[in-house]
Amino acid sequence: MEPGTSDATAGAPYVEPSKAKKKSSKEKKQATMAPSEQTSTMKRLFGFEKEDISSWHRLVCLLNRPTDPASLGIFRFLFGMLMALDITQERGLSHLDYKYLDGAPVCRFPLFNFLKPLPMDWMFFVYFVMFLGAVGIMLGCFYRLACLMFISTYWYVFFLDKTTWNNHSYLYGLIGFQLTLMDANRYWSLDGLRNPRKRNAHVPLWNYTLLRTQIFIVYFIAGVKKLDADWVEGYSMKYLAHHWLFDPFKFILPVELVSLMVVHGGGLILDLTAGYLLFFDATRPVAFFFVSYFHCMNSQLFSIGMFSYTMLATSALFCYPDWPRRFFGRFPEFLQPILPFISPAPIPSSSCVYPNPPSGSGEQQEAHTTPKPTTPSFKHKLRAIFAILYIMEQFFLPYSHFITQGYNNWTNGLYGYSWDMMVHARSHQHVKITYRDGVTGEVGYLNPGVFTQSRRWKDHGDMLKQYATCLGENLPRFNISNPEIYFDIWVSINDRFQQRIFDPRVDIVKADWSPFRPNSWLMPLLVDLSPWRTKFEEIEGSLDNQTEVVFIADFPGLYLENFVSEDLGNTSVQVLEGLVQVEIVDENKNYSLQPGEKMQIPAGAYHKVYTVSEGPSCYMYIYVNTTEAELQKNFTKLSELQEKVRNGTETEPLPPELQPLITGLDDQDADNTVIDPVVRLFLKRQRRMQEVKKRREASMIERFQRFASKKYYSIRRGFLMTAIALRNLAVGLPPIEQLTREVAYANMKEPETETESNQDERLKDELGHGEL
Repeated sequence: MEPGTSDATAGAPYVEPSKAKKKSSKEKKQATMAPSEQTSTMKRLFGFEKEDISSWHRLVCLLNRPTDPASLGIFRFLFGMLMALDITQERGLSHLDYKYLDGAPVCRFPLFNFLKPLPMDWMFFVYFVMFLGAVGIMLGCFYRLACLMFISTYWYVFFLDKTTWNNHSYLYGLIGFQLTLMDANRYWSLDGLRNPRKRNAHVPLWNYTLLRTQIFIVYFIAGVKKLDADWVEGYSMKYLAHHWLFDPFKFILPVELVSLMVVHGGGLILDLTAGYLLFFDATRPVAFFFVSYFHCMNSQLFSIGMFSYTMLATSALFCYPDWPRRFFGRFPEFLQPILPFISPAPIPSSSCVYPNPPSGSGEQQEAHTTPKPTTPSFKHKLRAIFAILYIMEQFFLPYSHFITQGYNNWTNGLYGYSWDMMVHARSHQHVKITYRDGVTGEVGYLNPGVFTQSRRWKDHGDMLKQYATCLGENLPRFNISNPEIYFDIWVSINDRFQQRIFDPRVDIVKADWSPFRPNSWLMPLLVDLSPWRTKFEEIEGSLDNQTEVVFIADFPGLYLENFVSEDLGNTSVQVLEGLVQVEIVDENKNYSLQPGEKMQIPAGAYHKVYTVSEGPSCYMYIYVNTTEAELQKNFTKLSELQEKVRNGTETEPLPPELQPLITGLDDQDADNTVIDPVVRLFLKRQRRMQEVKKRREASMIERFQRFASKKYYSIRRGFLMTAIALRNLAVGLPPIEQLTREVAYANMKEPETETESNQDERLKDELGHGEL
């Protein structure tokens, strides 16, 4: 309900301190009375009495109790502003033409298969309507229409692509839906300027109740989900402890304890308690500090768009509803015309239920300011029913996976509405897509991710089915008839063994899938092998910096086919549990291995590892990237030679292929065949390291300028491309030469940023090496 507020606080007129009347002797006496003599403990803690929920009539009156609209109006403004920014960034307006490749054969993953993206120009129009809706919400201008414009287009875009789902995107849609039904335009809105009946009018308490409960659920259910053993034991987000934000904790704790106690333990405690701490007056300041610190850290740790700032904005909803009046009342008087107003008192609203005034002499004195008592109407009862049902539904949905069993994989449900944030970390070691021509029997392989820009299909059976169906529709264009599609996907979740997630023997095109039945071709997660993770850390700790290890678990009767790159000249496989048989394909030889035994695997050749034991087998690949190791040795020699030349200790003249160590490497030298390739790579890597160092040592002003410039050009492109699309819809396509010039102008970037981006891409290409 309403934290720590009584009826007087919730719906009473706000009076400026400078305009308050002098208290009578009776009022002064009441002010000196003990709190327990004025209000009950229940009312001081929760804002209502037990009697207020003792019957349906009283509950309806409570949920429709008149409340100050100030805090809700400020939240509306902040939410609309943040959504307008989010549309250009995380929603993808700035790169919409890359996301919805118009006319290209792209596999998509909508929630409902009948949903299709509109033509490109119309998709820009959809985003334009969404943006106008967000701005309308922010300004409180044609508020209800603006909310409908925002949520209709937002949910359409949301349902159009499951691969972009996450918890905070789902939350934005929920808040937008709630605001559509609320009276959030009663304070600091353009609608209030146009309509005096809406200006500074009371709002019913359920408006605040719904939003506060929604945020409480986000925190609390996220905390409950973090009671998962993987989170409690510190396996979910192990890598976070190495981030510079946690450096202060490393002065008193080792990295392992920072991960366990600060990252995992702190995250669990904060999520479980934040909702409660924000609710009560006594603990709210403490909650504000830790919640603000938490979200500011998250904004730096993760690429989560406006989520951190949206959650910061929701924190103020737990304060007294009139806090903006008191806050803005402290500003100089000459600023008052442009700030949210601090007086007069809120006016009555038909959306609220007003109780009978208390009996006594005060009634006659203030009868002219007291709203007329009202009784709950049908609309008040309907809104109370909606509020209760919505809250129940939100508590139920995160645990509704027993209904939508087809979406369950190793984790339950579609990621995005369960508030299981950051609980599961995945890594993919091996993905193979095999097709078989249904007519000729020809077998071939597809590049993982062909016809799609997403990678999330690897972990979700529903998306894998959609992907296989899409491949089955596209491959006949390449003379592959009635294709059968098989997926061999190896995943590690929270540092477990790499293992198969789906049965590689099942043709997914013809496989049965239903949203309400368990997925029959999902392979079980080998949770019984989870204790091996402690042993993994010991093994990894015993290896040198150039040696890598991959831990594999497989099911009886299956095999892993693998190719060892020639870069990996020292690769061996060692059995940890179970029995395996290794086949060297080129040699046509088989080798049986038991736990503790290992064998060398030849580089540049295929091999197969069969699991022949009755239970799952566990083994590990140990390998050294000999090419990378040799490259690092050469880099060390070149660095030493460069240092000798600079300090004058090298007296011998350098050969032409090593001259760039002195003169540097220009762009014109990129195709110079005289320069040694290792020298060229060494100098490019050296230049990149210098750029990284320069960025890290940049001042706050330089960092802000770089950040602002990047955001400016991103937002600029989104609006220019939208303008082009709207023009195309209004008057038709211009000549292709003009359209090309317009798009090139929209794509314009800051020269330095563009150069650095190109250098990054070239460096990635040159540093790419084969992996196991």
